[in-house]
Amino acid sequence: MKAYLKIAGIFFLLFSGNLFLNGQNRNKLTIDRIFSGHFRSESLGDIRWMKTYDGFTQRRSSSGGSEIHLFNINKNEWQVLVGSNELIPTGHSKPLRIAGFSWSEDESRLLIFTNTKRVWRRNTRGDYWVFDMKEKTLKQLGKSLPESSLMFAKFAPDNLKVAYVSNSNIYVEDLKTGSISQLTFDGTGDIINGTFDWAYEEEFDCRDGFRWSGDGEKIAFWQIDATGIKDFILINNTDSLYSYVTPVQYPKVGEDPSSAKIGVVSIEDKKVVWLKIPGDTKQHYLPRMQWIPEQDRLLVRQLNRKQNHLKIYKCSAFDGGAEIIYEEKDDAWIEIFGVDITMKGLHEDLNIVDKGEAFIFLSEKDGWRHLYKVGIDEKKELLLTDGEYDVATYYHFDQDADVIYFNASPDNATQRYLYRMSLNETRSIEKTTPGQFSGVNNYDFAPNGKYAIHTHSNANTPAVTSLIKVKTHKPLYPLVRNKDYKSQLATYDLPKVEFFQITTGDGIEMDGRMIKPESFDPSKKYPVIFYVYGEPWGQTAVDSWVGLWQLYLAQQGYVVITMDNRGTPSIKGRTWRKSIYRKIGVINSRDQAMAAKEILKWSFIDNDRIAVYGWSGGGSMTLNLLFRYPEIYKTGVAGAAVANQLYYDNIYQERYMGLPWENMEDFIEGSPITHAKNLQGNLLIVHGTGDDNVHYQNTEALINELVVHNKMFDLMVYPNVTHSLSTGKGSVLHYYTLLYNYISEHTPPGGIE
Repeated sequence: MKAYLKIAGIFFLLFSGNLFLNGQNRNKLTIDRIFSGHFRSESLGDIRWMKTYDGFTQRRSSSGGSEIHLFNINKNEWQVLVGSNELIPTGHSKPLRIAGFSWSEDESRLLIFTNTKRVWRRNTRGDYWVFDMKEKTLKQLGKSLPESSLMFAKFAPDNLKVAYVSNSNIYVEDLKTGSISQLTFDGTGDIINGTFDWAYEEEFDCRDGFRWSGDGEKIAFWQIDATGIKDFILINNTDSLYSYVTPVQYPKVGEDPSSAKIGVVSIEDKKVVWLKIPGDTKQHYLPRMQWIPEQDRLLVRQLNRKQNHLKIYKCSAFDGGAEIIYEEKDDAWIEIFGVDITMKGLHEDLNIVDKGEAFIFLSEKDGWRHLYKVGIDEKKELLLTDGEYDVATYYHFDQDADVIYFNASPDNATQRYLYRMSLNETRSIEKTTPGQFSGVNNYDFAPNGKYAIHTHSNANTPAVTSLIKVKTHKPLYPLVRNKDYKSQLATYDLPKVEFFQITTGDGIEMDGRMIKPESFDPSKKYPVIFYVYGEPWGQTAVDSWVGLWQLYLAQQGYVVITMDNRGTPSIKGRTWRKSIYRKIGVINSRDQAMAAKEILKWSFIDNDRIAVYGWSGGGSMTLNLLFRYPEIYKTGVAGAAVANQLYYDNIYQERYMGLPWENMEDFIEGSPITHAKNLQGNLLIVHGTGDDNVHYQNTEALINELVVHNKMFDLMVYPNVTHSLSTGKGSVLHYYTLLYNYISEHTPPGGIE
């Protein structure tokens, strides 16, 4: 039977796949078209809400370069606010290329970020220019400092100064005189002022590390001390005649993290007041800090090393005094991200309300993710939302109407909707997203709460974005229709996406998303490709636009399935999410395998043709599934996998697994390398040697273990490519072509009798 399947697969490729790749049949997707830019999907991109114009601004490209466009809500139209011809520096012939922008408090000046360079995963250093809206003048900041060295520049509240970081020190520049004042002087490669080290940036989403006070007289900032953090060495063998190394300060599991403290520096005399937050700085983290508006006090969040004990401190900018105003403990970990990480939103400050007397906070302490209002001085807590459902994202508190807006989906964890709750005696809750928007809905609220940008998609429909009036959800203006993209897709025969729920033999009910081949015949048996992730940083079976890659796989003759196991950030309550504590690699892989066992009972599934693939945590999952459950999974492609959990960074792995000196056995049991001796099927390992996140070390260690046990496997190495394949020229197209070719060779597509 296997010989027949291989011949059938080759026949299918020759008489259909090759035709697709040559573009002779426009009704079929091709790998080349998917990854070449042939399809023109749109998104709104980054916007800045405005006050002066009652609208928002956006960077847009023009024939002359970059421009700033304004959408004026009152006029219901777009207009050019700053043209590219206004952004040509003296002595230059071309306008600045805008990578990012921000406005002064009074919106009289525009700050432009350009000529950017990468710091770890993102381009966060570069040059900054200020454009004066009234005078129409353009001025570069930090001209005496090295090129492309400025980071996180932002206006003072008085609109007359700008602060920024350069080479781990903080500077302030006077916009009238051009004088530059250095505020910190001890910044080095180890002492980092106003920004963060690798681990804080990657795992806490901390990049911008300083904040202006409301009166513009002080700046609060983080100082990270990475002294003693060992370097992990990345070796570059291809970009020069002789190889060279790039050291990355990377604290692995069990290693002490960088220490962190917070200071408040006076602009006038440059004196620093250090906040007196108790605790060993190497055994605690300070992942969030913010000023209380119109006060000389700050709110600082502190987590212990295990990240299961949270304290929120009220701190004085005068003497550094720190007082605990909120405390919470958890048997697993405490989630500090205030928005829905499933939908990829990340860093947010606490929303301070009641004229600076309270803040709104998300907590899972009653078993569900709910909103609380906490008094800053009185320390009283008020539960705002209640019931057996999770708040996915908190958006806005309308204090005049005593109404709170948030995102949730109590009846279907694969979807998201806008809800409005009245905080009066009735505590009435209302779903405000209209019924025609089934799927995932995200909102970007204007500061006044009157308007929002609404983005909707579902698994079968690309995203559309509109400006709405929040109170009625009335659409005011279509911002992104994706009309051309939809027209393109209409010429292709695309299979439909469907959802299912499956209960494992362990009694675990899991959400799944499935795409069947377009010419699906239930009397035939089809191969399955499982796409997996399965760790606490991602949910895959969501009802948002599925994209073209998995549709392509289904077109070739595969049933394509992804499922969410316990431990994924699905909005199913605390127990669902935190049952994975100290069991990454164990519980999540078992849930996936037990669900796959149930799927194998379906009459149209060919049990001999089961493949699985994933990247990063999904790569680790792929390895665990092949090694632990070889009777189910026959072929796997594991990309950038953590083969040994002790090789990953301490903030992430210790958050979910504990401390290795307390439960080393859990780290060993959960690591794929421990079970590599069980490999029976076909395995392709893929990794970039320049990966500063999941080090290539993982792959080399796994290779050694497989060789020891005489296990055969395949390997694809991308020299100097990082955790993101897009950093290597041609790597994305090559990887997906390789992925398909490998799976189709060992798990041929198409239905058989």
